[in-house]
Amino acid sequence: MWADSRHDRHQKANCMSKEGSRFHRTGTISNLSNVTERIQIGQFSHILGQVLIFAHNGKITIGDYCYIGENSRIWSALEVTIGNRVLISHNVNIHDNIAHPMEAEARHQQYKSIITIGHPTDATNFDLKESPVVIMDDSWIGFNASILKGVTVGKGAIVGACSVVTKDVPDYAIVAGNPAQIISYVKNN
Repeated sequence: MWADSRHDRHQKANCMSKEGSRFHRTGTISNLSNVTERIQIGQFSHILGQVLIFAHNGKITIGDYCYIGENSRIWSALEVTIGNRVLISHNVNIHDNIAHPMEAEARHQQYKSIITIGHPTDATNFDLKESPVVIMDDSWIGFNASILKGVTVGKGAIVGACSVVTKDVPDYAIVAGNPAQIISYVKNN
């Protein structure tokens, strides 16, 4: 489970990371823009999943003491901000975009571009409907959950396993379901 030092160094070359951050064997940084400043990892955060920014745009900031579980994917074409002390379980998806254009012809052209010349560095020919995602301090995202574009998960909130979050989650709320609904609140310490 722990990081292999060669793998750790290779992943750190693709982002800006602070003291104590670790990239485990399953953790990958996919920086399609090759601009290291667009992915920032805080102190003592452990990455076991994939952190990816698109070639044309994207920014991911992960705070201190965060955990990104195995097979989780954080994909950005605009901006994903994760606060401090956030636990993201395994198989979680966090996306600030829809990944492909809605219109069939634009989607086909984007796909052709990806497989022939690589990910497009110019997004003027397609719309990914980007909208920022914010996950605030001390939140916990349960396994197999999906956080969709434009969502803010409040401070200390809990997203239940297998939930699909399409709307903002208030501070200290517990949400579950598809679409996620408030089922309770945790004590504000």
